[in-house]
Amino acid sequence: MPEYTPTIGLEIHAELKTLTKMFCNSKNDPDEKRPNVNICPVCMAHPGTLPVINKAAVRHMIRIGLAVGGTIADFTEFDRKNYFYPDIPKGYQISQYKYPIVTGGTINGVALTRIHLEEDTARSQHGTGGTSLIDYNRAGVPLMELVTEPVIKSAKQAGDFARELQLVLRYLGASEANMEKGEMRVEANVSVSKDQDKFGTKVEIKNLNSFNVVERAIKYEIERQIDEIENGVKVVQETRGWDDGKQKTYSQRVKESSHDYRYFPDPDLPKLKLSEIEEFKQLKETLPELPWQKRDRLNKEFGLREEAVEIFVTDHPIGKFFEDTVKGHESDKEFVSLASNYITSDMLALLKLEDPTADIGEDEVALRMFKISATDFAELITMLKEGKVSSRAGKDILGALLRVGGSPKEYAEKHTLLQKNDEGELEKIIDDIISTNEKVASEVKAGKTAALQFLLGQAMKVTKGSANPAILKSLFEKKLLS
Repeated sequence: MPEYTPTIGLEIHAELKTLTKMFCNSKNDPDEKRPNVNICPVCMAHPGTLPVINKAAVRHMIRIGLAVGGTIADFTEFDRKNYFYPDIPKGYQISQYKYPIVTGGTINGVALTRIHLEEDTARSQHGTGGTSLIDYNRAGVPLMELVTEPVIKSAKQAGDFARELQLVLRYLGASEANMEKGEMRVEANVSVSKDQDKFGTKVEIKNLNSFNVVERAIKYEIERQIDEIENGVKVVQETRGWDDGKQKTYSQRVKESSHDYRYFPDPDLPKLKLSEIEEFKQLKETLPELPWQKRDRLNKEFGLREEAVEIFVTDHPIGKFFEDTVKGHESDKEFVSLASNYITSDMLALLKLEDPTADIGEDEVALRMFKISATDFAELITMLKEGKVSSRAGKDILGALLRVGGSPKEYAEKHTLLQKNDEGELEKIIDDIISTNEKVASEVKAGKTAALQFLLGQAMKVTKGSANPAILKSLFEKKLLS
């Protein structure tokens, strides 16, 4: 089969985090369960009402543009995108066409075309028997739309881009971008071609609601288009949906062109000269450390494993807990490594055990359930590093204190988990074990080192796991192999 080149462009919508909607003072609350309570005459398009621009939403957009290295427009305006559907009460959507707030920029090495601001549509709920209900709570919520250049070459690259964008929006406080709540929605434009210098026929896949679905849908669509071309069937430019049950895309409608929407500037909204708005002039100074900057810093400062860095970048509370733990110990590589390993393995495993459905890396609530502070956790790491508790005891202490809090040292003392390092005390225990296991001791003396493990096990059993294994082994070897 000839080699085909896939070309993918993404269009991603994300609801912005503001108190009110884009053009009215109705509440912007993505968690509202009651239908049609956050509405008003403006977002319901009652005659005679006029929209007013939400300044906080524009501020979010400028900061997003600055974060990705885009060009912030000096002049921008809002347009009417005309189409008739029940989720748009006005018969048009207020969006941006010719003059978006942001042009250019890059994320994860993927070039961006534009980022513009618009209002969200209502939520349609289709029931049995052909009935449909509309919830207008979401209608008019500030919505960012980001469009990439058609430069993505694989399903995985597309998924990685969408994940990084979600992180950027969360770091900036612009959006929670929870895909399961519909706060971030991905659409993919996919084509394949034998000629690397020419694009194939573009097919749009709508409403992809998870990162895994994004990757599966794109992968399927690439394979479908190649099969059609190989079988002599012309690929049709259309909009397709994703059937998660059948794990395949399906045809929805022929793709509209921009002229079908009859864009024109909204006469009810003022043109904006962003450079003349005083509070927007210093927004670059308000940017936080961004995901790629944090990756670089964690690598340079601590030399952590790539997997650990990604966890600390992706899950902000876990990353903050790590940095709070190692504060003051940054130059102690052993301490940093121990802290990182215990957080990314034992602590995350306990989070999963507590809530098997939790998506660690996205669910920020999980860590808040636990009571151990970074200061107490640092105390536990110090005890492990100094050999005051064994690795096994460390895991037990962590598991207990995650739920009740308190001092690791006090807990270890109360439950006799402090490791015995006193050679004189341990020597008496070793003498008793050797005298009651003379045959095994003789095997060790004869060179059967595997028998030594049995004696070590007996010593750990007698001390209830509190003896320092390294000291035990050294004492046994001194008595039996010297």
